[in-house]
Amino acid sequence: MRLVQYTTIDGSRRVGRVSDDGNHLHPLDKTSSVLELAEAAIAEGTSIAALVEKRTSKATVDYDELLRDGRVLAPVDHPEPARFLVTGTGLTHTGSASARNQMHLLTHGEEAEESDSLKIFKMGLEGGKPGVGKIGIQPEWFFKGVGTCVVPPGADLPMPAFAKAGAEEAEIVGLYLNGPDGHPYRIGYALGNEYSDHVTEGENYLYLAHSKLRSCSIGPELLVGDLPEEVRGHSRILRDGAVVWEQEFLSGETHMSHSIANLEHFHFRYPMHRRAGDLHAYFFGAAVMSYASGVKTAPGDEYEIQAQTFGKPLRNRMVSVPDEGLVTVTQL
Repeated sequence: MRLVQYTTIDGSRRVGRVSDDGNHLHPLDKTSSVLELAEAAIAEGTSIAALVEKRTSKATVDYDELLRDGRVLAPVDHPEPARFLVTGTGLTHTGSASARNQMHLLTHGEEAEESDSLKIFKMGLEGGKPGVGKIGIQPEWFFKGVGTCVVPPGADLPMPAFAKAGAEEAEIVGLYLNGPDGHPYRIGYALGNEYSDHVTEGENYLYLAHSKLRSCSIGPELLVGDLPEEVRGHSRILRDGAVVWEQEFLSGETHMSHSIANLEHFHFRYPMHRRAGDLHAYFFGAAVMSYASGVKTAPGDEYEIQAQTFGKPLRNRMVSVPDEGLVTVTQL
């Protein structure tokens, strides 16, 4: 079961269930947001899937038309964007470890000592899947931003003037809502482009935090229910309509060094991450990235991330934004 948030021609919001053919949406009755749907599921002690079954209408909406018109929204959002925390982890896939280590070699040379990236990846292999009811090894973790950093499917991904690069990271994203008592509930999963500045990161690993403070995109579809053990997809870069880089990615727990439950534990163990009513988007890490292949992206490049499990592809174009110059602070 997959859901899409969108706006109608008059600007009102709706949630639609993706049809069997993948090209149409069945609007849900009396449902204007996935957040509202998740809150109702918690309040009624039921699942989102059960509510969707009750609310699915027979009407149909042209899904491709919504995408062309730019009326598809991110799979979840919050009316107070500051209450939507966007975070992530890395070095959780075999591909991500080799890609991150390649970045290390590109910067520091073949004779460099084993990178911290490889060390933490090996720690994940040894203790990232502890089994049901057990706590494993701690993964990498980073803060990406709040709801204002999430751009909708099809929207531009801004590259700040101070950025030294901008490139895709094709990932699966876990989406969560904390209930009234602070208990975290998983709403579902979506595709995401975590979009980072790998050149800045490569200069010094302590710049990782800075390199992640960029926009990202999630969607267009929300997968409700269990994530398959294996997810196969493709990440592409198109320039002037032609593919300049493409690579298959493998995800799902079969190809991860950490279980999703272990990643979730280390994220939600902090009380500040269990504030009632907050939304969370948690990027699970990238298996492949163009930067590790030596590709230099440019403004105007279009990123396309696709996996059959998640329906329609996620597409965004990178654009340069004007230089804001020196930012100063005024004393009160």
